[in-house]
Amino acid sequence: MGRVEGKTAIVTGAARGLGRGIALLLAKEGAKVAVTDILEDGGKETAEEIRREGGKAIFIKHDVTSEDSWSAVVKKVLSEFGKLDIMVNNAGVQLIKEIAETSLEEWRGLMSVNLDGVFLGTKHAIRAMKESGGGSIVNMSSVVGIIGRPDGTAAYSASKGGVRLFTKAAALECSKMGYDYNIRVNSMHPGVIKTDMVAEMMTHDDEFKKTLESIHPIGFLGEPIDVAYGVLYLASDEARLVTGAELVIDGGWTAS
Repeated sequence: MGRVEGKTAIVTGAARGLGRGIALLLAKEGAKVAVTDILEDGGKETAEEIRREGGKAIFIKHDVTSEDSWSAVVKKVLSEFGKLDIMVNNAGVQLIKEIAETSLEEWRGLMSVNLDGVFLGTKHAIRAMKESGGGSIVNMSSVVGIIGRPDGTAAYSASKGGVRLFTKAAALECSKMGYDYNIRVNSMHPGVIKTDMVAEMMTHDDEFKKTLESIHPIGFLGEPIDVAYGVLYLASDEARLVTGAELVIDGGWTAS
């Protein structure tokens, strides 16, 4: 307990799934958490759950593709909590479609959330953190930001691969090699995680369940808490030597 005690965090896309799991764990470990999402009901539920458990949290409606929205979120957090120590750029969308059938509008829509959102979150986190002496930024990528798949995930892979290398460049820029901001920047690379949506699909489709499990050599799918513990480590002072890294939590998928 208390691994991020006294720190303030923003977790985007925290209305459900991975984001909710991350926000709950950071709060349990002592952080004040700004829960942000475009989904108001789910975001408010996450913040309320944190408060019921004795933590401190606020919900802010947030469109990660909008710079004005980012400015407002960070301003609100600094007003409420006084500083920003942890930024988790988790918000993302999925598109499963063949390249030949993907429209430019669909491509740009995906990139606006998965890549532009991470850029804006990193940009505004750096501005806030460098004023208060440093911090940790965690950008959510994916195993398909490292390897390709033949199953209609090319656009998604491009966005997540962009997150991976953007993170490395940002880490160097924030290090003593760059502008010496004392900000660590790392990326997370989960395999398929059993969120409520995935669990529901598996319940009604045994073949789908077997396919998902078969690409994870460990033999089962992870749950949001498995990724949340990785984020907790990167956000904490335990990871003081870790920057520009990619933390893979995929049950051995990328090792096979």
